[in-house]
Amino acid sequence: MTKNQLIALYVISTAAIAACFFMPPIAQDQAYHRFADAHSWASVPNFWNVISNLPFAIIGILGMTRLRAIDYSLKASYIWFFVGICCTGFGSGYYHWHPTDATLIWDRLPMTVSFMAFLSIVIGEFIDADAGKKLLYPLLLLGLSSIATWVLTDDLRMYALIQFLPIFLILIVLFLSKKEIRYKKYFWLMVVCYTMAKFLEGYDAYIYVVSREWMGGHALKHLAAAAAPFFFYKFVGRKFNPERP
Repeated sequence: MTKNQLIALYVISTAAIAACFFMPPIAQDQAYHRFADAHSWASVPNFWNVISNLPFAIIGILGMTRLRAIDYSLKASYIWFFVGICCTGFGSGYYHWHPTDATLIWDRLPMTVSFMAFLSIVIGEFIDADAGKKLLYPLLLLGLSSIATWVLTDDLRMYALIQFLPIFLILIVLFLSKKEIRYKKYFWLMVVCYTMAKFLEGYDAYIYVVSREWMGGHALKHLAAAAAPFFFYKFVGRKFNPERP
């Protein structure tokens, strides 16, 4: 992709943000907190929805450990990505222990950090490393602003945009970029994992019934979503240590 195409991404993003203000406010639906599987086990409420967040914490810690010896222009973006993933493990677990709007903040906040860091990584890897590096903190600030807007106004418009616009931009970049083609498979696998996670989330109750009330789709969503940073972890190992399996 060229610098002109990078400008096109800026234009698309600006237009999407502006369009958000013409949409009606989106309040947090309280039904969101009612998951199909509410079973407790070993004194842990909503057991599977809580414990299925453990892979996030493990992968985040492994990722940060792997980055210690790496000197790279996008290292800060990588670190923030894995920090967000690690904190998602604890934040989402905390939320599912007692699902409310107040605890949901700690689920969404670290996920937003990872989303924004990942967008800066994709821009840096497949368009321009300097641009990805410079965009990291503005993107993180934008993500945090979306959380603050929701908390202060009970309006999810900006948060919804932060959830879905990066995916749209990432798809554009992956389709059009001719850089680092040998590593694209890891990023495509991450997109597949995210798509599968959203599918499982949408069929939470149906999966719970089909599994004979053993596990709902939301816990499986966590496992599918955690596979995405695992593939990024594998990408980091392959990029900086080609001999690593």
